[in-house]
Amino acid sequence: MKVVATYNIKGGVGKTSVAVNLAHLCARDGNRTLLWDLDPQGAATYIFRAHARVKGGGRGLVTGRRPLADAVKATEFERLDLLPADFSYRNLDLDLDDGKKRTRRLGQLLTGLRRDYDVVFLDCPPSISLMSENVLHAADMLLVPLIPATLSLRTFDQLQEFVADSDKPRPDLVAFFSMVDRRKRLHREVIENIPRERTRVATTEIPALSIVEQMAERKAPVTAFAPTSRAAGCYEQLWAEVRPAGTVPAL
Repeated sequence: MKVVATYNIKGGVGKTSVAVNLAHLCARDGNRTLLWDLDPQGAATYIFRAHARVKGGGRGLVTGRRPLADAVKATEFERLDLLPADFSYRNLDLDLDDGKKRTRRLGQLLTGLRRDYDVVFLDCPPSISLMSENVLHAADMLLVPLIPATLSLRTFDQLQEFVADSDKPRPDLVAFFSMVDRRKRLHREVIENIPRERTRVATTEIPALSIVEQMAERKAPVTAFAPTSRAAGCYEQLWAEVRPAGTVPAL
C-alpha cells in the first residue's frame, strides 16, 4: 500500500482539488483507493457527497476505540472509498499528543488497512504541527501544490526545511504548480526560476480554470463530470507523472 499526502503549509493552494481528482483517477485505473479527508473543513468530504462526521470523532480513531475501517464510506465511484472529515479533527494535535508514539500514530492506524487498499490519499490541513509530523512518518510521497507567487515559494522553502529536519527517512517530495495563469508575468517568471536542484518539480501545471471551482457545485471530481476538459487532462498528466511504482496504470 502506498500513501500519498497532498500537503502544504499554506492554505488555498489546491490540495483538495488534486487529492480528489487523483484519487478518482487512481481508482479508475483499477487501484483500490481510499481518500482520508484530514481537514476539519471537510471540502473533499463534501465533494464526495458524504457527511463530515465520524462517530467518536478524531479521538476515537486515534485511540483505536473506533477502527478506521468502521469509519470508511463508499463513494459513487468504483474502488474509491472515503474516510470522512470530522470537525473534531481540529483537535487532532491534542489527541495525538496524549497517546503513545505521538509522531507515528497515523502510520500505525493506516497499517491496518494494507490488505484493503493499494493507495491511500491524505488530504491534509495547512499547518506545521504534530499532525504534520505524523504525515511525514506515514507518507511515501508528499505532493505539494504551489501557486506561482513569492509567498508560496517562501512557504515551500519552510516545508523543505521541515522535511529535512524530520527524524525519519524522507518521503518522496514532489512539487507542482497549481492555479497557474500564464498570462501573468509573475507566474511565468516564478515557474521558470524555481530552484529544482533540491526537489522534484513536476512538469505538469494545473491551470486556474473555473471548471475546477465547479467541483463543489457538481459534487464530483472534474475528471468525472468533465473528463474531456483541459483541467481533467492536466490532472491525468499529473497522475501519470507522480503515480507510485507498483500501482495499476491507465489502460
